[in-house]
Amino acid sequence: MRPGAGTRVFALLGNPVAHSLSPAMHNAAFLALGLDAVYVALRCERDELPELLRVLARDGGGGNITLPHKAIAARTVETLDGSPLPICNTFWGRDGRVFGAETDSTGVLLALERLEAPRDRWLVIGTGGSAQAVLRAAARAGAAVAVRSRSPDRARAFIDSARILGVAAADGAAACSVVINCTPLGLGDRDPLPLAPELVVSEAVALDLVYRAGETAWVKALRERGIRSADGRDVLLGQGAAAFECWFPGVPAPLEVMGAALRAELG
Repeated sequence: MRPGAGTRVFALLGNPVAHSLSPAMHNAAFLALGLDAVYVALRCERDELPELLRVLARDGGGGNITLPHKAIAARTVETLDGSPLPICNTFWGRDGRVFGAETDSTGVLLALERLEAPRDRWLVIGTGGSAQAVLRAAARAGAAVAVRSRSPDRARAFIDSARILGVAAADGAAACSVVINCTPLGLGDRDPLPLAPELVVSEAVALDLVYRAGETAWVKALRERGIRSADGRDVLLGQGAAAFECWFPGVPAPLEVMGAALRAELG
């Protein structure tokens, strides 16, 4: 369908965004369902975000928020149930208002389900916005968490956030059966690994929220040690499907089409 004056525009807002596969995934979904909509990636600065978000939503569109703007987006949007959002990665317009949601945790749960990961004790590497989404996933799954961070203060704040959500603290990293990388390490070719593979127990399952063509170096290194692991493509798929259903209520997201679009890009 050729875009026109009535085309609904959806966008990924953040910095950087050039690496994102959200446009490929969502445009494949729009095309498959014959929806008059288009999805683009827009790099923006922090002070530009609120107005961009409102303009897109006002005209019937919406989109997603990525690093480093998820916290400011949460302060900009409303929510359908009135509950405050610590982070927001999905937004849309309805009845002249801008609504938001956190769908990353849905993506995390889908990825862990496909890995057949246990829902008991998770080690979270990093404490940023992605880690907060994993924390919300842990609350939904009933898992306890431990955290690994370069900052003791941020680690303590993370565990405090876990308690607020009703998530128990795991006894220690060595006791965790699931290891999740929530840092951006792996996006760059020269990035160090987020955690040395020998520090991951052989019985554990590992999920890297980073995704890239041919998988990340961390996933490859873990697989060489026989550790069941996956990159973030299923996280992207799951959160994208949940976002789609926020934008188009009552329309099931075409999960197979969206997944095929990601596989075509990532190999």
